[in-house]
Amino acid sequence: MPTEWKLFADLAERAGDKHVTVDAGAGDTVGDAFEALLEAAPELEGRVLEDGELRSQINVLRNGTNVLVEEEGLATELEDGDELALFPPVSGG
Repeated sequence: MPTEWKLFADLAERAGDKHVTVDAGAGDTVGDAFEALLEAAPELEGRVLEDGELRSQINVLRNGTNVLVEEEGLATELEDGDELALFPPVSGG
């Protein structure tokens, strides 16, 4: 079952769309889905990776929860119907 990424701010601009569907589903990991996202939208790579690793200020959410803080990071296993989102740093006043 395909999984959809929601992209925000300049990430959506770079990818050319706010939504990118990838070939990853239940039993795969968030990391698998992330790799598929970079294959589908390679223009994101320079913005979200640094020396081959996810930049510390990029947030990866699964069903609204930051997997890097509250779950098992990119090793978090996907379940049917999961919604993934990628956020750049956010600031405001």
